[in-house]
Amino acid sequence: MFRLTAMDHIVLNVRDMGGVLDFYQNVLGLPAERLAEFRRGEVPFPSVRVNEDTVIDLFPVAETDHEMPERSDLNHFCLVLSADDMAPMMAHLGAHGVKIEEGPVTRWGAHGNGTSIYFRDPESRFIEVRCYEHRTEPQRP
Repeated sequence: MFRLTAMDHIVLNVRDMGGVLDFYQNVLGLPAERLAEFRRGEVPFPSVRVNEDTVIDLFPVAETDHEMPERSDLNHFCLVLSADDMAPMMAHLGAHGVKIEEGPVTRWGAHGNGTSIYFRDPESRFIEVRCYEHRTEPQRP
């Protein structure tokens, strides 16, 4: 038997790379990786780093790309921050004109109940940001 232990990356299809990069770098504070290489045409997409183990790949698609799947299979994804950072995050989103569509609300997640807010990126993907009052690491076998 095996056990999956972490999320390595997710891939988002992106129509407006500049707007999406600006949002993930400057609003969410995620550093870009391979951006210079992408701009030089050396790699097919850039990424933004969530932590040492996880990246979000930003895959460019043309407006006329008929192979781009519908987003009906992605409800949202969730990023975690410390409880002390929730209020500053909410203020930061507001300062960037990002509307919090839901929250703060209590929701269950990987570490039990936490406090979550929900908002959208420039291409209308629903994003949850959550904090845990007392975060515990999942048990490893």
